[in-house]
Amino acid sequence: MQVKICGITQVDQALAIAHLGATDLGFICVAQSPRYVAPVAIAALLKALAADGWMGGTVGVFANAEAETILEVVHQTGLNTVQLHGAESLEFCQALRQALPQHRIIKAIRVRTPADLDQALAYADPVDALLLDAYHPDQLGGTGLTLDWQALGTFVAPCPWFLAGGLRPDNIQQALRSLHPYGIDLSSGVETCPGVKNLALVKQLFDQLHRLGMADSRATPA
Repeated sequence: MQVKICGITQVDQALAIAHLGATDLGFICVAQSPRYVAPVAIAALLKALAADGWMGGTVGVFANAEAETILEVVHQTGLNTVQLHGAESLEFCQALRQALPQHRIIKAIRVRTPADLDQALAYADPVDALLLDAYHPDQLGGTGLTLDWQALGTFVAPCPWFLAGGLRPDNIQQALRSLHPYGIDLSSGVETCPGVKNLALVKQLFDQLHRLGMADSRATPA
């Protein structure tokens, strides 16, 4: 099970979450977000993770950014994964794939209707993974809203997919007994406030995953 903890802003929390067993750490590159991290700060975070020996996914989350902006941030920071969380077109994803052939690309889809799931499948070819998130009319992510897991019961994608949207330590077992995603993505569900993670909640999350046999056994005990 891939476990992505998103919206990280602090070096000490990034290191602690990596030790607890996260496979991917997400950094928000959308300036309007309360979880925004500037490229220079992301570079410092990644340098600290590398010095600590962590080799997981480092995910820059963008929304409706110009391709040139994404490429510049990736170059400045050393991020190895780009997550597109806006209304990026299929053609945009295809062009970014060509520009970043060695990087992972994740396309997030905010699910409101069954048609949104059909739209998600259209992106499966140029990206490495999909991410299904809850729809909110004013916010692109980190809303705490939960997806309709029952409606996702028949969803099958030709590429890996992450489940996001309102996941917390107290509902993760229910979610993963209902669905079988490649990975999960949490942000607000393990926070004290936007951008500040609650490490006790992160540990509770991994405790729950261990009970399900879905956590990385190589994780450092807390």
